[in-house]
Amino acid sequence: MKRKRNWSKIIKRTLLISLFFLLFWFFGANWVIESNAEGKLFNQASQCPKAKVALVLGTSRTNKHGNDNLYFSYRIKAAVELYRAGKVKYILVSGDNSITTYDEPTDMKNALVKAGIPANRIFLDYAGFRTLDSMERALKVFGQKEVIVISQQFHNERAIYLGEHFGMTVYGYNAQDVAKMGGFKTKVRERFARMKVFWDILFGIDSKFLGEAVEIG
Repeated sequence: MKRKRNWSKIIKRTLLISLFFLLFWFFGANWVIESNAEGKLFNQASQCPKAKVALVLGTSRTNKHGNDNLYFSYRIKAAVELYRAGKVKYILVSGDNSITTYDEPTDMKNALVKAGIPANRIFLDYAGFRTLDSMERALKVFGQKEVIVISQQFHNERAIYLGEHFGMTVYGYNAQDVAKMGGFKTKVRERFARMKVFWDILFGIDSKFLGEAVEIG
């Protein structure tokens, strides 16, 4: 006589295995990305190595309440510091311009020019929809095999991992972080974005757009 399957036990076991896998993926992805960035992140411009190009990762100029977005302001400040310290010759700003009313690269350029960076030293990447796009396009469209990426540390860590995946040499210059309560949601999203890094790599996800090469310098 055939034994009846205990579906309740099978379902519980499957759920436990799935939960274990998700936890392993969550904590493993974060550990790998943070560990990989050790020794490649800098908080002082004087300590940062030199490179031809700094890559500033995009974000909105204002937050959902219409106030200044500190992530934006601090990244601009860090880019200016690095340029004035003579660590980079050009600044590539990469962000989202998927609709006509939203233009991260132009906002970043305007802020940099206002801070005294010559306009002819700034290049714009309008298709940096995700960090993956920004890193791959810096290499394949703008021809940069080595860059100093500028964002907050948690973001730089992921950018370094992605850039190295594409065969680049990447250092991170850390912009000032936002207060813990103010940046809580961003930090939570970042944890899950790190999980997606490995999903994208596993399934060979590339940039949405590449296009013609752009020469810097």
